[in-house]
Formats: sequence, structure tokens, C-alpha cells
Amino acid sequence: MEKKPFDIDLAFGRIEAAVRPWPKAALFQLAEEGFSSAFEQLAACIISIRTYDEVTLPVSRALFGRARTPAAMSELTHGELDGLIGASTFHERKASQILAIARRVTEEFQGNLPCERDVLLSFSGVGPKCANLVLGIACAEPFISVDVHVHRVTRRWGYVHASTPEKTLPALEARLPRRYWIEINRLLVPFGKHICTGTLPRCSTCPVQDMCRQVGVKAHR
Repeated sequence: MEKKPFDIDLAFGRIEAAVRPWPKAALFQLAEEGFSSAFEQLAACIISIRTYDEVTLPVSRALFGRARTPAAMSELTHGELDGLIGASTFHERKASQILAIARRVTEEFQGNLPCERDVLLSFSGVGPKCANLVLGIACAEPFISVDVHVHRVTRRWGYVHASTPEKTLPALEARLPRRYWIEINRLLVPFGKHICTGTLPRCSTCPVQDMCRQVGVKAHR
């Protein structure tokens, strides 16, 4: 059967309904719980790297239960911070990175992390994905954050044709309407985790199956 042209407005409306039963992406969930400052979002994003959301959420809550501001965080020892985030992967390195960020923000920016992409990217351990998520969620600035789910799903749709997440970012910036730049991560993370999965995607029940080109899909449910 011939596929319909890909209608991003229609797709996002359908996906919004489809992911409602599933848990929200970790940083969006934390923002809903009130952990919405740029510093909290940045710390949580560092924790989330190579770590499942099911671990990121309780670890971030435990950390913020102890310290939520750069000033409070900078007073922790490395051992204390490492103990609080010990369930996340590469926790020792992440503890060093978060502690260094907290101390620099306290000393250089009077305890207020600025919503500036260049500043965020200047911190060790912070790449475009985390910087853009922080700017989108905490600062309400339109930036696209591309993780494995956003990359895989948009490529599978045939919406972009980039080979890596790094190349997907400029491709989406060139095509995706700006009103969806923050939303794409909020929607496609749960969509990619539970419906358009990496292996055996659930194409038979996918809400955008009639538009999806199924690029690279060799087997599905």
C-alpha cells in the first residue's frame, strides 16, 4: 500500500495520544515535579547519560533532596555526591563533573546558571544533547535535543536521512517546524522506548504507520 506524505502535525497529535499511558522522559518528569531550574536539569541530564530513566529519576530525586542549588551542591564532598548518584553509570566521573559545575556556577555566575548554550557547552561532560534539553525545558528556548530515540525514529520515518544523531540535529533544524523543537524529545523518547523500539518495533499498532517509510525495518510486530 502506498504511504501517505509525512504530515508532522498529524503525526505529533497521534503520538501525543499514543504515549499518554507511558512514563514521561526523565527530565520532563522531573520538571513537572518542580525540579525545573537550569542547574537541576543539567545535573539530571548528566546523571541520565548511559543510564535508564528508571534509575535517573530516583537518583536525581535523592540528589536534589540533599542539594538543589549550585551553592548547596558545591558544599558536598566528592564522596558524598558520588554516594548519592552511585546507581547511575560512570557515577564517579559524573560526580566530579557535577561538583565542578556547581563550584564554577557559584563562583563565576553568583549561583545562577545562565541560559546560554555556549556556557553550558563549556562544562566538562555537557554535549549538545544535554545543553539543548536544558535550554528547552528549563529556559523555554527552542532547541532540538537529539538522542538515540529521536535519531532512530525520525530516520525510520524517512523524515531525515542522517546517519548519526549528530547529523540528525542540523537535518531536523532545517525541516522541523520550530514549534516542535522542544516537543520532539518529550514525545519521541517514550514513543521510541515503547512503540517504535530499536528491535521489533510495534508497527502493527503504530499511530503513524500509514506515513512511516519504515527505513531499515527488517522485522516488526
